[in-house]
Amino acid sequence: MINNFLIINCIGKNDKLGLRINKDFFIHIFDNKNKLKMNLVSEILNFLNKHKVKLDESFSVIVNQGPGSFSGVRTALAVAKGLEISKKIKLYGFKNTDLKLFDKENIEKLLNEKLIEKKLIKPIYLS
Repeated sequence: MINNFLIINCIGKNDKLGLRINKDFFIHIFDNKNKLKMNLVSEILNFLNKHKVKLDESFSVIVNQGPGSFSGVRTALAVAKGLEISKKIKLYGFKNTDLKLFDKENIEKLLNEKLIEKKLIKPIYLS
C-alpha cells in the first residue's frame, strides 16, 4: 500500500506536483513552464522542504509516463529515477489517460484501482 508519496505530473500542460503525507494532500502548480526542465529538481526540493518531508524507504514517487511532451516526460522520469536511486524510494508510473483530474480523489482512485505500474517505466511521447 502506498501511503506517503510525491506525484509528478509534467507532460507539457498543467504541470503539477502532488504530495500526500500522513493523509494530508498538497498540490503545487508550476508558475513558469518554459523553464520547467531546469527548475524541476529545485521545485521538488522546495515543495518537500516546505512540508518537512523526509525521503526514505517508506516514501514513493509516482510519475506520469505520458503521453505528453518529450522534454517534460523525460525530465520528470529522470528526476524520479534519480530519487529512486539516491534515496532508495519506490518508483511507480501511470498513464495520463488514467488520471482524469489532478486532485486527491482521482489520485486515490488511481491507487485503489491499481492503475500504477511498478515495472520499468515506458514513456509515451506525443509527436
